[in-house]
Amino acid sequence: MSGIYIHIPFCKQACYYCDFHFSTSMKKKEEMVLALAKEIRLRKSESDGENVETIYFGGGTPSVLTSAEIDFLIAEVYNNYSVSDKPEITLEANPDDLSSERILELSKSKINRLSIGIQSFFEDDLQMMNRAHNSEEAQKCLTEATQYFDNISIDLIYGVPGMSNDKWQQNIEQALSFGIPHISSYALTVEPKTALKKLIQTGKIAAPNDDVAQEHFMILVDTLEANNFIHYELSNFGKENYFSKNNSAYWLGKKYIGIGPSAHSYDGISRSWNIANNTLYIKALEADKLPNEIEILSEADRYNEYIMTGLRTIWGVSLNRIESEFGQVYLNYLLKQADKFLKDDLLSIENHILKPTKKGKFLTDGIASDLFYLNLE
Repeated sequence: MSGIYIHIPFCKQACYYCDFHFSTSMKKKEEMVLALAKEIRLRKSESDGENVETIYFGGGTPSVLTSAEIDFLIAEVYNNYSVSDKPEITLEANPDDLSSERILELSKSKINRLSIGIQSFFEDDLQMMNRAHNSEEAQKCLTEATQYFDNISIDLIYGVPGMSNDKWQQNIEQALSFGIPHISSYALTVEPKTALKKLIQTGKIAAPNDDVAQEHFMILVDTLEANNFIHYELSNFGKENYFSKNNSAYWLGKKYIGIGPSAHSYDGISRSWNIANNTLYIKALEADKLPNEIEILSEADRYNEYIMTGLRTIWGVSLNRIESEFGQVYLNYLLKQADKFLKDDLLSIENHILKPTKKGKFLTDGIASDLFYLNLE
């Protein structure tokens, strides 16, 4: 089994663009930690005795937990699962939570990888996103974290309204100046029911521009590749030996267990997801019940999942695997659907591997959807 993802559904304040499940009230934090521990225990049979290779604290903002709470949850995993000798244990953290004292505390724990939500080094961008930290905190936490942690990733957002190519380039260069080995970067996306959506509708913030986002993406790819980063997944760049094991396992279709409200799990045959409600989640676990729904994946679902994840990575989609796992009908369908993208130089086939070209990378998700198998019978 690849790993365990633990969703911490709390944030100090709501970023305008975020549509993940979280609460800004910390009233139920202690109860939530106990419920998370209970779910970890209740689901240990799902590991089938396989080694847990990664533990990932996501959210929300996991760094709002105390170091003692984090240590407690890690201990629950170790007490109930077989854990590999050198697991990757990641904590997502915000710069405002990473004081000098906190970084030192975390360095003495089993956490060996930090994923820090920088998003931008510019004050006006951070204010527009309603981030809880400022530019000075972003730079200070990286200066100190790099003294104690070798394996650090940061998040950056591109396609921000009003961000010039030069300003975006400065953001990337600032990130590189800290010598970090991994960067995750995403286009600013307007999700339904977010504050950003309302601000755009009322004209208070300009809508993101797809052409600008594509320019920023190409600048990002060119700059990071020139600095020895490998673009191993659409939104992820890592130096050699610093790919996220958690992310890679997801994109390679390995099994994982998602703990916490709204968390998803996958075992190769089915996917499940927990209820996205903190109170109901806690109540269910207090009654020793798992508050989740399960969906058995059809053959078409599994094919579509592989297309979606495979195209996003440097490993691509194996035509041999499509034929052996799904049969000739699916392979013929894939090649037929891919033909127009091959002719437009958006996809390529080399050594029986289908991949986006450099020109096609930014359009990967849209291309993947055109390759999905739709069972209309």
